[in-house]
Amino acid sequence: MPEFEEKLDKIVEKGVEVTAEEWMALIEKEFGRTPLIFQRMAERPEVLISHLLYKEAVAKTSTLDPKYVELVCLAVGATLRCQHCTSYHMSAALKKGATREEILEVILIAGLISNSSVLANAYRIIDEKLERCIPCTND
Repeated sequence: MPEFEEKLDKIVEKGVEVTAEEWMALIEKEFGRTPLIFQRMAERPEVLISHLLYKEAVAKTSTLDPKYVELVCLAVGATLRCQHCTSYHMSAALKKGATREEILEVILIAGLISNSSVLANAYRIIDEKLERCIPCTND
């Protein structure tokens, strides 16, 4: 039986509450803490389990090295200005072999794209509004 199906069988066998508790303990052990989002999801174990199954499936089926998956997550967290996501994924990237230089590079690139996104969005809005309606030209 494939690994994913075995994992589903174990969840059914143990129950969602026990599985959620065990998975939270594993996260705590591996990263030294559990993200607040996981703590809140654990209040509804089905939500936590489905989220972590999805997260693991994406990571396991990815063609990217796990370090790069974490670096992408770090960049997205930084771009979204999520302090906790940035911190968590930075720690995870370091544990998967990322260097300080790689982390700084990823943050620099994330900032570049974030800045470009802000400018592109604002320029489009300005161009759209100025072409249709110019309230300041009314005399």
